[in-house]
Amino acid sequence: MAVPENLFKSALARGDTLYGCWAGFADPYATEVLATAGFDWLVIDGEHAPNDLRTMMHQLQMLQGRASQPVVRLPMGEAWLIKQVLDVGAQTLLIPMVETAQEARDLARAMRYPPEGIRGSGAALARASQFSSVPDYTLTANDQMCLLVQVETMTGIEALDEILLVDGVDGIFIGPSDLAADMGYLGKKADAPVQDVIREALTRIAASDKAAGILAIDHDTALTYRDWGAQFLAVGIDVLMLAQAARTTMARWRDG
Repeated sequence: MAVPENLFKSALARGDTLYGCWAGFADPYATEVLATAGFDWLVIDGEHAPNDLRTMMHQLQMLQGRASQPVVRLPMGEAWLIKQVLDVGAQTLLIPMVETAQEARDLARAMRYPPEGIRGSGAALARASQFSSVPDYTLTANDQMCLLVQVETMTGIEALDEILLVDGVDGIFIGPSDLAADMGYLGKKADAPVQDVIREALTRIAASDKAAGILAIDHDTALTYRDWGAQFLAVGIDVLMLAQAARTTMARWRDG
């Protein structure tokens, strides 16, 4: 018996446009609420949200069998951490601050069993193999791994063509905020020089065999990025949604 198909990876390969949302509450109850909205994918964020291995696992458990596909963002691309999060059931990882093709190759290898990679083979202990009830897990898992690398510095942009050639990378996610900061436009990601770099990057990715991704919570900006070639777009952040709705509600009563 093989591992379950990674539906997010398959959808990217078909060329589907996928709309997602950031899940930053680090709690399965809040992520369950998001899953009722019908987003194609949800980012369980371990970089800027207080997620740890157990909260990631609990959200993966809750999302199993639902339409919204989980994407786990790790705080860094360490092989030991990749091994742990794959063993608890993640199939799609989003790794920040990738700046070279060699980094991307190392990440792809960390996600795969030998001979294609270096992932430790102790799947008998792992939730990913349903505790050995999927007998062919180690033989079939590699094909279902999906790697999304974040390019969010000018060093990464300069290496983009080389990163696009790396086997095992399924998508490249442009990070507008960090890119703007790296360019000297901290807090000004909408400024023209930053947008010019984003447009060129998305266009180059879309012309390759990789999928282009980006985050834009402003609707018009998201439409623009889609026109520039973004295939998987994050169009919301749950923490901001709650904060904005709460503030709007209170302001209505205070002002009234």
